[in-house]
Amino acid sequence: MAKRKRLSPPDPNAISPGLETKSGFPTGPMSSPAPISAVARETAAQAALEEVTEQIQRDRDEGRALVAVPLTHLNLSYLIRDRLCAQEDEMAELMESLRSRGQQTPIEVVALDRGQYGLISGWRRCKALIELYYQTKDPKFSTVQALVRKPAQSSDAYLAMVEENEIRVGLSFYERARIVVRTVENRVYDSEKEALLTLFGAASRSKRSKIKSFLTVVRALDEVLRFPQDLGERMGLNLSKTLEERPDLEAELIAALDAARPQNAEAEQKILQAALEPKKTALNPGLEPHTPEEIAPGITLKSGKGGTVTLGGPAWNDAWRDKLVAWLKSEMG
Repeated sequence: MAKRKRLSPPDPNAISPGLETKSGFPTGPMSSPAPISAVARETAAQAALEEVTEQIQRDRDEGRALVAVPLTHLNLSYLIRDRLCAQEDEMAELMESLRSRGQQTPIEVVALDRGQYGLISGWRRCKALIELYYQTKDPKFSTVQALVRKPAQSSDAYLAMVEENEIRVGLSFYERARIVVRTVENRVYDSEKEALLTLFGAASRSKRSKIKSFLTVVRALDEVLRFPQDLGERMGLNLSKTLEERPDLEAELIAALDAARPQNAEAEQKILQAALEPKKTALNPGLEPHTPEEIAPGITLKSGKGGTVTLGGPAWNDAWRDKLVAWLKSEMG
């Protein structure tokens, strides 16, 4: 019987590169995809990466992407702030919220030169984060999440600042009037009317009218008032009206406030209130109001305001009146 040669299974390592099986696919460790498919994949991946990068840049440029801004790179005085100060209890609540939940709402900034940013809105959040970092030295409080805006002009930045404060924590009428005056002084707007209508265009006519009245108070007393944000609506409107009626009142109030140097809002408002009270007319010496004096049995005399004299008493009658009238006529005739 003829011997049959035993065949060994093929060695995969011996298969030449590019050699295909019956299935049509190359086999063996030396096999590799066609170069054109690899290039296509790499090109597609690069295009996707570039598209994502461009989208991120567009989002940043259009103010849709958050940027972590170091507080040391933030200019809080980029704009004249409308809010003069923050109440202690409000700041305490905000700090506690930031401590426990982190920053929930981004601030708005504008990019400046050399990696610096100018603050548009979010002054209270920045102040709270600065205080938290000072207290804790925790790095998480050293940066603030911000949206980078590109206002077409400075007036748009001021409008954004005012709108945020009007929505979040309303400004006092004095603070509203002050930002109107200051933006005109810094030539952001050409007139107080333009500033008022632009910054507070969404407000009612009544509200704008009150802000306009407070402009008089800001112009006259902004350099001397220590607690202007606590000036109430009623007193402020009264003060504005009185300042317009009495041109001498401005100098009088400046002197009084400068001399007193009030240490709190209550003391300051007492000075303002005293100036608003009507001046008392001085009475003639010797005719100061006093208790009735008996000048004859049963007849009393009482002097009053403006030099008036009243005669009366149980003995006073028409006969005495007629005698007094006759005597006065003879003396003055």
